[in-house]
Order: sequence, then C-alpha cells, then structure tokens
Amino acid sequence: MEKLDRIQINPKVCLGQPVIRGTRITLSVILKMLGGGSSVEDVIKAYPELEVDDVKQTMKYAAWVVSDRLSTTPSM
Repeated sequence: MEKLDRIQINPKVCLGQPVIRGTRITLSVILKMLGGGSSVEDVIKAYPELEVDDVKQTMKYAAWVVSDRLSTTPSM
C-alpha cells in the first residue's frame, strides 16, 4: 500500500478520528460529502484548505479500511 502521508491519527485531535494533516477536517466528513453526491470539486469548494490529493487519499484510506472488514455484501 502506498504511503498515506496526508492522513493523521492523533488521539488529541478530533478524538483520534483520522483527519487531513494540519487540519481538523475528518475523513468521515469528506466521505459523507462524496457519498451524498458531492464531487471532489464540491469538497474543495467547501473546504478550500484541502487539495485534490487530500480527497484522493481519503478515498484510498477508506477502501483500505473496509477491504478486510467486508465478509458479506450488505443488504440494502
């Protein structure tokens, strides 16, 4: 796996939730926006301190986290 150097986890920042380095923007906020239909550009407009690569690494991190946890397809 490539190094995810834009993501930090610190128990003293946002209760240890993963954030984009140097910010208090949690990955979950970014993922909820994307999952709700926002584009990467929409995320950047909402949080201008972010860069496109921050959002890309957020998606890579999320894919990595869930890759070993899904054993069955969730029912919808």
